[in-house]
Amino acid sequence: MINVTIDGVSGSGKTSIAKGIAKVLKYHYLDTGAIYRGIACYYNFLKFPEPDKKVVDKFVKNLQIDIKFIKNTQHVIINGIDFSESLRLEENSMLAAILSPFHKIRTKVLLIQKAFSLKYNCVIEGRNIGTEVLPEAQVKFFIVADEKVRAKRRLKQLKHKNDNIDFLDVLEDIKSRDYMDENRNEAALKPANDSIIIDTTALTTKKAVKLCVDIIKKKLQINDL
Repeated sequence: MINVTIDGVSGSGKTSIAKGIAKVLKYHYLDTGAIYRGIACYYNFLKFPEPDKKVVDKFVKNLQIDIKFIKNTQHVIINGIDFSESLRLEENSMLAAILSPFHKIRTKVLLIQKAFSLKYNCVIEGRNIGTEVLPEAQVKFFIVADEKVRAKRRLKQLKHKNDNIDFLDVLEDIKSRDYMDENRNEAALKPANDSIIIDTTALTTKKAVKLCVDIIKKKLQINDL
């Protein structure tokens, strides 16, 4: 199977880029971040206390994660509940960043990612796919962008739901998320040694996708797309 990994910082456009690459190449796409956010949704749903190793170990004990594709859209189903509509809520995104470093949660998600990569030619997106999950992937990208540009993109998304969102608050959230991702003890955010860095600060999604697809075609010697 051919595996393409897309890692990168929050708000860099990696989700849209990953989906675009998968569409052009006709590969399957897996959003790893959505799985962690689904887990966070369930954690909130059960009203578990502040996460620590003991609490998380208890939470994970009976955790059943299913990924289904309905009309080509990925759905995250945790213990029979489809949380897909709640994945992008800010509270779930922030909790996902807190829960994702816990070893037992990472192990659960790792099994899903590995199984997916063995079954399909795929594009898998996350924050440690090229370094921890699929270090043997044929092509790896690491997506970056200026933090203020990322904050503007995020603000535009959030404005649809809340007009009172302030740019400086969004920027601080971006900085906080970057710090957590880059400094966690397990699976810290960093590019793999053989990752190709793509800076989307001045790129549209369409141009970023084309750039990545051109690189993949050259690297894998694909001529019939």
